[in-house]
Formats: sequence, structure tokens, C-alpha cells
Amino acid sequence: MRGGGHARVPTVLGPQYSREKNYSAVVVQPYVDGAASVGRQTRAIGKGYVVMKVVILCGGKGTRSYPFTEYFPKPMMPICGTPILVHLMRIYASQGFTEFVLSAGHRKEILDDYFHGRFPDWRIDLIDTGSDADTGDRIKRCAALVGDTFFATYGDGLGDINLHDLLAFHKSSGGVATVTSVPLRSQYGTVVADGSGRVFEFHEKPVIPDQWINAGFMVFDKRALTMWEGHNLESEVLPRIASRNALYTYLHRGFWKSMDTSKDQQELERLYQQGLARWVTQPAGPALETPVEAVMPRMADVLSRTAING
Repeated sequence: MRGGGHARVPTVLGPQYSREKNYSAVVVQPYVDGAASVGRQTRAIGKGYVVMKVVILCGGKGTRSYPFTEYFPKPMMPICGTPILVHLMRIYASQGFTEFVLSAGHRKEILDDYFHGRFPDWRIDLIDTGSDADTGDRIKRCAALVGDTFFATYGDGLGDINLHDLLAFHKSSGGVATVTSVPLRSQYGTVVADGSGRVFEFHEKPVIPDQWINAGFMVFDKRALTMWEGHNLESEVLPRIASRNALYTYLHRGFWKSMDTSKDQQELERLYQQGLARWVTQPAGPALETPVEAVMPRMADVLSRTAING
């Protein structure tokens, strides 16, 4: 979505700085995963500079990914050995945002174990927001850990989002919340025919360009919390903010995909193995230095054990 016309962050101090306190203020060295200097973030020593926090929803039970999620949080589903959650965090870290708030719940102990002692150049706060909390509640319960403006996203979606363009769009809109939207891709193939029923062609799972869906990668001003009503982010909180003319959407036409099922996992792994992982914005270096298999079995093993034990 490199949408034209979006306002950009002032570049006097470089694209990651702004004299407005709600922009990110970070200094990053080149992102080379596994190196000693990976994504090191420092606070700028100037009046009004802050660091953007990234809240990631990690606490749901992920029933569509059962039986994997009976044992593990859904964001721990692996892509070629590394949890999708880590792939997601690297999207933010590669663009300079390395302070994370993981809003956990279901099987939080797995996240505690996995992140203990890993990624020392990132700041990771792991918060128990309740095993049965809804998405809106999980964000609100992290309010004490975020600044005046913060990112929030789902723990199971990846995209080649330009986060600085997203942030600049949010600031220029004047709203209190921005949601990234992507065109709806049909889960079915479509048939093209004339009035007599003669078929011209088939389109395999086409993109429906005039229908947009919520892809996460959100930005909130903290004052949005004063408009927070309800528990579910999608059906209650965001519609109520929209009713106050304070919600905007950033239209992204680039890559985006969520991992809801084992089939989605296989597709993302295929893209990664073929070098087509468009969410990887920087060289990954030793990308599997913390393989998920070290603390959990692969999906096939979970399915196999479930079948045997069932």
C-alpha cells in the first residue's frame, strides 16, 4: 500500500524522528537478526521524544487452529520453525520499533518460557490480560504500559506494511485510531459467464477490489481509550469510535495474510521456503536461531499425538 498522498513523517531528523511527541523516536542500527547489534533502540534525548510501543494480541484461544491451540497460544504456530509471532515482531523491529507489549492469556506460560532470555535487544513486556478476555479488553488492559500513541495488531497476521507511512497517515488524519485495511480475497474461485450461461473463464480466489477487511496493524492515540465502549474490538469498540468520526483506515494494497488454519501455515511456509516472504523486509541472518521446536512440537506432531490419544 504505498498509497499516494499520505503525509510523511518530517525528515529533518530522519524518518524515525518527529518533534511531535506522538511519533516514534528511535535510533536503530541495521537489522541483522542474530547479530549483537540487532535493532538496538535508544530513547532520544530531546524534549517531546518518545518511543512507540507495539501491543500484540496473543491471548485468544484460537479455536480455528485446534488442536494446536489446545496446547499452545495461536501466535506460536511456526513458519519454518519460528513462531509467526516472532516473524511479526521482526516486521516492527526491522523498521525501528522494538518495544513490545504482548497481551497474553491462553497458555501464557508457553510465551513466558519461549521469550525468557531471548531477543535481548528488544524490550518485551508480557502481560496476563486473562484467559477469557475479548480483544478490546486485552488492549485496554495494556494502557498503563503505552505512550500517547501506540501500535496494536493481531498476533497471527503478516504484511509488508510501511509502518512509518502508516503512522504518518494516522497523524495527518486527525483521528484517534487507524486500522489497516486490505482488499478482500475470496475463499472461493469465481466463474465468469455471459447472459446465456456460456463460461468464459475461471478466476481462482480473486481479490474483490471494492471490499476491504480489517488487517490489524493499527495505531491508537491513548485518548481513544476515553471512547472505549464494549469488550470486542471489532464489533463494539471500533464501531463506536467510528460513530464519533474518529476512526480512519489506511488502505494497504501490498502483501497481507493471516494464519488461521494448518492450510494457511503451509502456504506461508511455502512462500518463506521459496524466498517469496514479502513480510521479510531485512536479511534474516540466522533466522532459526531460536526454533520453535526447541520448546514445542511441530503442528504435525500435535495432530498425530491428538489422533493417537483421541
